[in-house]
Amino acid sequence: MWVMALLVYAYVAGLLLPGNEPRPLVDGWLASLMKLALVGVCWASAARARFRSPELLLTAAGVTLIALADTYLVLVPADARPVTFPAPNNLGYLVFYVLLLSVLAILVRRHIRTVAWSVLLDSTIGILGACSALVVLLSPVLLSIDETGAGIPAAGTGNPLFTLLLVAGIAGIAVSQGPVATRRWILLVLGLVIFASTDIVFALLGTGYVVGTPLDAGWAVGLALIATWTDAAANPEMASSHYVNGTAALALPAVSTAAGLGVLILASQVPIPVLAVGLAATTLALAAIPLVSRQVALRRQARTDDLTGLPNRRALYAGVSLRLGTDRSQPRALLLLDLDRFKEVNDSLGHDAGDRLLVQVGNRLHGALRAGDLLARVGGDEFAILLDHSGQQEAESVAAKLRTALAVPFTLEGIALQTSVSIGIALYPEQGDDLTALLRKADMAMYKAKSSNSGHHVYRSVDNSHGETRLRTLQELRVALQEDQLVLHFQPKIDLSTGSVHSVEALVRWNHPTRGLLFPDQFLALVEEANLMHGLTQEVLRKALDQAQSWKTQGRPLTVAVNLSASSLIDVDLPERVGAMLAARGLASCALILEITEDFLMADRDRARDILVRLRGSGIRISVDDFGTGYSSLAYLRDLPIDELKLDQSFVFPMAADARAAALVASTIDLAHGLGLRMVAEGVEDSATYDALVRHGCDYAQGYFMSRPVPAAQLDQWLVERASVATLSQ
Repeated sequence: MWVMALLVYAYVAGLLLPGNEPRPLVDGWLASLMKLALVGVCWASAARARFRSPELLLTAAGVTLIALADTYLVLVPADARPVTFPAPNNLGYLVFYVLLLSVLAILVRRHIRTVAWSVLLDSTIGILGACSALVVLLSPVLLSIDETGAGIPAAGTGNPLFTLLLVAGIAGIAVSQGPVATRRWILLVLGLVIFASTDIVFALLGTGYVVGTPLDAGWAVGLALIATWTDAAANPEMASSHYVNGTAALALPAVSTAAGLGVLILASQVPIPVLAVGLAATTLALAAIPLVSRQVALRRQARTDDLTGLPNRRALYAGVSLRLGTDRSQPRALLLLDLDRFKEVNDSLGHDAGDRLLVQVGNRLHGALRAGDLLARVGGDEFAILLDHSGQQEAESVAAKLRTALAVPFTLEGIALQTSVSIGIALYPEQGDDLTALLRKADMAMYKAKSSNSGHHVYRSVDNSHGETRLRTLQELRVALQEDQLVLHFQPKIDLSTGSVHSVEALVRWNHPTRGLLFPDQFLALVEEANLMHGLTQEVLRKALDQAQSWKTQGRPLTVAVNLSASSLIDVDLPERVGAMLAARGLASCALILEITEDFLMADRDRARDILVRLRGSGIRISVDDFGTGYSSLAYLRDLPIDELKLDQSFVFPMAADARAAALVASTIDLAHGLGLRMVAEGVEDSATYDALVRHGCDYAQGYFMSRPVPAAQLDQWLVERASVATLSQ
């Protein structure tokens, strides 16, 4: 090895000396001794492996053929060499390519079974993208061959097609990472890259082979690295177990995709080989597969109930809207089912048993319905069913059938458990022409069935006892806004890289004088209906910024995130009003994050851009809440000024036990980081999920595992205790 290294160094130095005169010492003796050393190292390595390693034998044979071909070029004058293919030197070079490609194939084959399909796809993208760019680079040679009909040059390596294959193999290996897992593989790949690069330069020059040019140095260095790899491969103890950073393997498919796009653009400007266009088009087509599959998976996940696997409320709205839009003349019925005494199951047997009961209930309901009926879990222990071609008589018949199916005892924790169900029925179109109206009336009918223990009940106008309650609640909401009954709870966002807390999310609660503390889902819909959202938003912003100012005064500055509804963002003066509120409290713009939903972004793209650009221009950061649950294109991530994505808890919650959910989370984090955005994971409820998010590189997390939303004073105590624990752990 030392002799080979010294000879290669001396040979390369001799080639770089100035002068055009023949140098027998360098081009003759030194070149011959160096090639002899290269061949000796390769065969010595194969011998140390007892000639049982096919990759070492093939490499040694290939290097030997290169040495013989180069010797032929030195010994035989140019005018004495055959003009037609194959000349002895051409044959040696071509066989070298075949042997080295075989080596790559052998080594890749050993790892192919342990490589995920996504890695294989990335490898294919890398191969095709690299080849498309290389074909463009070699287009003068390839187009010349096409025009003249000449097949292969008569001298030198000069075979662009074999160089193309070698580069393709290198690109595929670089992405797959299995074969490039150890440092000794870098020697082989680097040697092949240098060798192939020298071949490309030689092919582009098109001047024929001349002994003693600097190109000989490139081939020599490439072969020396390949020989060094054979020495390392014959000594397993020299192999490092440290894996190469995966950044390069992730970057290469992106670079290859960009190269393919560049080739297609170039093809519209100048003539390039058809092969390059085909390779580039295939690269882009394959690159689109992961994006499309991830978007489809996210949409499927967003419309599926995580527990039962049934369609969720969002899917119900989409499905009903589609059916009503297709045929409004057809009679239909909406059934809303609620399990009786379900809370007792959770309290006595635990929530796990309750979850298993819901899964079994979903299975029985699905088995008792027709193929065309739409079944969804709309939340908690409630299920909704849309029946096509169904009037009141058919709906009541189905309700009785479902009650009978659910009356059969369930087995939970070894206990035979019998449950019952209350079903409310609303008829389309006479009792409602959209899902919102049908659900409201089916809900009233369901409570009537529950209170009367009748099992099921069809909505009647006299059942609408909620009108008075609704009016009373509306008046109470107006009073709440005037008498400061709204309070904020704060949930910390944990910086997963450091474990520190720099920001919190403000969540509104209604401290009702008689009903106690009410959560947003109990009054926000009514706020929207009564057009009170503007006043509520102003109140929440005021309280949130007051608290941010208080924390700043205490020497504990925290950024506060506030949710904004789509109706709040209609206000064209919102950016100026928010800026004035920040300035009045002496707060920097970065003290506030505004969280918006995908629905707003897609409802009116132009208005969203105008509002967000003005907010972002003042320094206020923008976060997309419940990311992944909307029916939107990802194009807005490119077009709109967004700083942060908040991954919905429906993706985060199951990831610890579901590899597919974990893969969706990981790919979404990568997507966010690729766009320069921060990623916040909501709904972290256990340490396994927390640790998995840290491994996947998520930026921030919030959830019950760290802290529930709590009043500001309680959050202050939590922060003090957390700081004390951190100090003790140090």
